Amino acid sequence: MKTFNITDEIENKYRNSIQRLFNENMIERIWKKDYTVWNNDPTEISNRLGWLDCTSVTRKAFDEIHSFTDEIISEGISDVLLLGMGGSSLAPEVFGHVFGENGKIKLSVLDSTHPEAVLEKTSNYDPERTLYIVSTKSGGTVETISFMKYFYNSVLNKLGKQKVTRHFAAITDPGSGLEQMAKDLKFRKIFLNDPNIGGRFSALSLFGIVPASLVGVDIEKLFIRADSEALLSKKSGYEIERNNAALFGILLGMLTEQKKDKLTLIISEKIRPFGAWIEQLVAESTGKNNKGILPVDLEEIMNPEYYGDDRVFVHLKLKGDSKNQTKIEKLIEAGFPLIEFELEDIYDLGKQFFLWEFATSIAGWYMGIQPFDQPNVEQAKVIARKILKDYQESGKLILPEPTYSSDEFNIYSVEKFEKAEEVLSSFLSECVSGKSYVSIQAYINPAPDSFALLQNFRAEVLKKYKVATTLGFGPRFLHSTGQLHKGDSGNGLFIQIVDNPEEDAAIPDNPLENNSSVSFGILIKAQAFGDRQALIDNKRKVITVEVKRNIKEFLKNLQI
Repeated sequence: MKTFNITDEIENKYRNSIQRLFNENMIERIWKKDYTVWNNDPTEISNRLGWLDCTSVTRKAFDEIHSFTDEIISEGISDVLLLGMGGSSLAPEVFGHVFGENGKIKLSVLDSTHPEAVLEKTSNYDPERTLYIVSTKSGGTVETISFMKYFYNSVLNKLGKQKVTRHFAAITDPGSGLEQMAKDLKFRKIFLNDPNIGGRFSALSLFGIVPASLVGVDIEKLFIRADSEALLSKKSGYEIERNNAALFGILLGMLTEQKKDKLTLIISEKIRPFGAWIEQLVAESTGKNNKGILPVDLEEIMNPEYYGDDRVFVHLKLKGDSKNQTKIEKLIEAGFPLIEFELEDIYDLGKQFFLWEFATSIAGWYMGIQPFDQPNVEQAKVIARKILKDYQESGKLILPEPTYSSDEFNIYSVEKFEKAEEVLSSFLSECVSGKSYVSIQAYINPAPDSFALLQNFRAEVLKKYKVATTLGFGPRFLHSTGQLHKGDSGNGLFIQIVDNPEEDAAIPDNPLENNSSVSFGILIKAQAFGDRQALIDNKRKVITVEVKRNIKEFLKNLQI
């Protein structure tokens, strides 16, 4: 770990904090799974520290994982479609993108309830050559179980009862609802994970490693690297300087204390998907009690004058990659704090997974927060469930009255506007550089062209207002940054974009049955407006644009 532009004031506090870490025997207590490190109440701590033993516990299943992988390859399976959300999907997505090019099996993740995304996956994958992995810790995640019911019935209709069971596997906790469903439906394989691991800390558990093996990752090599970092994270006393994870965690907490809470990630192209995993881990762990570290992933790298003084940069670079070096040097010259990690090769992600998990737990200790719960996540879910229940009872989606309406779109805002062109500029005029951030929340099909258009808009916001920007597709981000949005210090401005897809897809009420009382189109809209209300209830600034017609045209013309 290299650090740049750490001021004398921060350096002095840094040394004092390291001494405090030593005086309070913090490293040893964490490894002994002492919940009082973070809170006197063991709830959602004592049963969430299994990640510390992840490599040794997961290793016990290596033979089973290898056997399963060989079996799948021998049967001619060419694709894996993983159905999951948040911690169940983000690590597999990293493995699929970073390692998957040379494997015999291609992995894709479905974590969008937008009907277009669901229908695309339906048409793009041949069930005869696809393994569907249903992945959820709780076994009751509404998105994942909806995917499972939809695809199980779809594959059943195409392949018949004799074949369908061979194309489904599950990863879940023992005793979960999914375990029982998978048994009832005769899934070919059920992997039961250590239940003492929270979803966002599960990259090196079965949730990450089963998909990793399927796409050709040498999991033993990955774990050797992870073990080396875990060993270093036990260093304390005079060896503390070798404990990068602990030192990094203290530094993150200290910089947040200095109002430098926009953790801006600059990552080598080959490993860029790792940023989304970091985003969930850090945001959901630290964004609570009116505090938080905002990870800023995939934001265009600008010249220093476009950044406020709330930024800290983390540069994750593969050895030999100098693509961003000129821009990095400009940031250092401008005085921004920057922390750099160099990875020997892609297998050093094994180190990085563990390092970030340990550092996040240390940052939580320093900030005085409990990093393993997510108290605000349930808020949006409760409101969305109420919207769905009302829909099922009345047959109508009951939404708030828009403050502006036209043939093209509805706008939902606190203030009323005469001209739609003024809405976003007026809303964003409240931005304060060095304090605010703008979160663009797109409840649309996460297609590459839509992503590119939204990235362009995001860059415009950054240039004009000089504030940190994030971009998330709903409902995926609800399982990552959603906690921070409602639990941090309240400096976010939230722009929701919701569309009305031309095609919809029904969600079966139960697998093996054709009855349906709700569709994916209804579900995603309920999730959008559920989160909108949760933001408002937490006194956040939010504006919602519901696009009635061509979403691509709207995005092309989106400007401030």
